[in-house]
Amino acid sequence: MNNTFVNRQLVKFLQQRFGTALAVSKFSKHRLPSLTTVLARHMTSETEKKESKSFAMNLFRGSIEVAQVFPFPEIMTEEQRETLKMLVEPTTKFFEEINDADKNDELGKVPDDIMKALGELGAFGLQVPQEHNGLGLTNTQYARLVEIVGAHDLGVGITLGAHQSIGFKGILLFGTDAQKDKYLPKLATGEHIAAFCLTESSSGSDAGSIRSRAVLSDDGKHYILNGSKIWISNGGIADIFTVFCKTVGKGKSGQEVDQVSAFIVERAFGGVTSGPPEKKMGIMASNTAEVFFDDVKIPVENNIGGVGSGFKVAMNILNMGRFGMGAALSGTMRSALKIAIDHASQREQFGQKIHEYGVIQEKLARMTIAHYVTESMAYMVAGNMDSGATEFQIEAAISKVFGSEAAWFVVDEAIQILAGMGYMRSTGLERVLRDLRIFRIFEGTNDILRLFVALTGIQYAGASLKELQEALKHPASHLGLIMETGARRFQKLVGLHSSSLAEHVHPDLLTPATLVRSAVEEFGMSVESLLIRHGKNIVGEQFLLHRLANACIDIYGMVAVLSRATRALHQNHSSARHETHICNIFCSEASDRVLQNLTAVRSSQQTSNFKRLTQISQDLIENGNLVHRHPLGF
Repeated sequence: MNNTFVNRQLVKFLQQRFGTALAVSKFSKHRLPSLTTVLARHMTSETEKKESKSFAMNLFRGSIEVAQVFPFPEIMTEEQRETLKMLVEPTTKFFEEINDADKNDELGKVPDDIMKALGELGAFGLQVPQEHNGLGLTNTQYARLVEIVGAHDLGVGITLGAHQSIGFKGILLFGTDAQKDKYLPKLATGEHIAAFCLTESSSGSDAGSIRSRAVLSDDGKHYILNGSKIWISNGGIADIFTVFCKTVGKGKSGQEVDQVSAFIVERAFGGVTSGPPEKKMGIMASNTAEVFFDDVKIPVENNIGGVGSGFKVAMNILNMGRFGMGAALSGTMRSALKIAIDHASQREQFGQKIHEYGVIQEKLARMTIAHYVTESMAYMVAGNMDSGATEFQIEAAISKVFGSEAAWFVVDEAIQILAGMGYMRSTGLERVLRDLRIFRIFEGTNDILRLFVALTGIQYAGASLKELQEALKHPASHLGLIMETGARRFQKLVGLHSSSLAEHVHPDLLTPATLVRSAVEEFGMSVESLLIRHGKNIVGEQFLLHRLANACIDIYGMVAVLSRATRALHQNHSSARHETHICNIFCSEASDRVLQNLTAVRSSQQTSNFKRLTQISQDLIENGNLVHRHPLGF
C-alpha cells in the first residue's frame, strides 16, 4: 500500500466525516439567542485563531494539554511563602477571637469596629500593589487568606469580596495610572468601600439588557448617568462604584449604536442614593441594597477600559474573581468537616460511636472527597494565574460551580451527622447553610456558567474543525494537517491512544490516569458528534450543553486530584496514601458520571425524554399552575 493511496483514503475518510455535514463556519458567525448573548461576548475571535494551553479548552478537542495541570502548581517563592505564613496566623486569630459571626448575623451588618480592624489587617487591599497601600499578594496567597475568611464568616467574606474581588477589580485590571493613583490607596485601607454595579431588574444573567444609561454632556467633559441597580453587595455602604451602563457609540458602518461601558462613580459626585438593606435568606452581615443614579455627572476620565468595552471589563472582572470563591468555600467545608468529625468521634448510639457505622463513614469520606476536589481546583487555577496563564476562564467557572455545590453538600451532610443538634443555631451550621445558598446564584448562576463552559469550549473545538473543513477543500496544499488529523482518528478507531498521562503521574495512579485519558477521548468525540449533528443550532440545545458541561467539570476535577495526589506521592507527604484513596474513588465515580452524561447527549431515548420535559414545562406555564389532578379529586 503506497503513501499516495493512504493519503487519498485519509482525505476521503475525513471528507465523509467532516465535509458537508459540518456547519461550524456558520456557527462561528451565528448570532446567539438572547439568553446566551452574554456568553457570546466571552467567545472572541481570538479563541478561534490561537492555540490554547488551557486543559479545559483542549478537552473539547479530545486532547490532553498538560502544561497547566502537571505538575501541580507550586508557584510561590520562598519569600512569598514566608510572607503568607506571617499573615495566616494573625488572620486566623482575628476570626477566632475578635470577629463574632453569629453577632454579625443577628445585627445584619459588620460592626464598625470590625471593619476598622479588618482595615488594620490589610484585608481590604490584599492584591493592591504596595505602592498603593495594599499587601500586593499573589493569587495563591490571596486564596489562602480568603480560605480562612470562608471558614469563619461568609458574611464578612462577601463584604470583602464584593469590595476587592469585583468592586474595584476593574481599576486594578484596566484602570489608568491616574485612576489607580487616585482611588486605590483609600480603597486598599478600607477608608473607602467599593461595589460592583451590573445587575438590574431587567437584566440578571443577560447583561445586554441593562437600561441604565450615560449620555455625554454637550461640552464633552462628563457623562450624565441615570438608572438603578439592584441587589448590590456593599450597595448601601460603598463610596466607590464600578457601574455598567449603556452609552452611544459608532457601529461598523458609522451609525449610532448602543454599547455597554464601565465607569468609576463616586457617591460624592451627588445624585447617588441607596435603598434600605434587603431582607435576605443568608449573608445577613453583608450589606445588600438597591443603588439609584439620578443625573450623576461622571468625568469622562472615569471611564474604565474605553467607551464600549463594558462587556470585556465585566467578564474579565468576573473571570478573575471566581477562583477566590472556590478557595473561600474550601475553607467553609474544612470548618464544617471539623465539626462533623468531632461529633462523630464522640457521639455514641446503640452502644457504639457513630463513626463506626458505615453510613456515617461514607458521609465523612464523601464530604472529604468533595473538599479535596474543590481545594485542588481552586489552587490549581490560582497557580495557573500566578504563572502567567491568560486562558483560565473555563477552569475558573468550573471551580466556582463545583465549589458552591460541593460546599452545600458538605454542610448539609454535616448537619445530618449532628442530627437535631445540627439544626440548632448554637452549632453555627444553620447560619452557614443559609449563607451558602447564594453562592450558586451570584457572579454567574451555575446554570449560566454551565452554558458558558460548554459554549466556550465548543467554539474552540469548532474552530479546529472549521480549519480541517477548509483544508479538505484543497487537500494537496494541506496534506500535513489532514494526515495528522487522520492519524489521530485512525488511532482512536483501532483502540490506540494519542495521549498518555503515564509519564506525568505516579506509578500508583496509573489506573485513574487511564480513566482520565479515556474520558478525554470520549468527550472529544462527543463534542465532534454534536457539532456535526447540530452545527450552529447547538447553542440552543441546553439539555445537551448542560450534560456536556457536567462531564467537563468531572474531567477537570479528575485531572486536578490526579495531579495533586501525584505530588503528594512524589514528595512523600504524610497524607499521600490518604490522598491516593481520595483520587482513586473520585476518578472512578467521576468516570462513570462522564460516561452517563456523554451517553445522554447521544441517546435517542434521552432525546425523547428531553422533549417530554419541555412539554411538561410548557404545560405548567400555559396552565399557570400544576396540571396534574389531585389524588382526591379536590
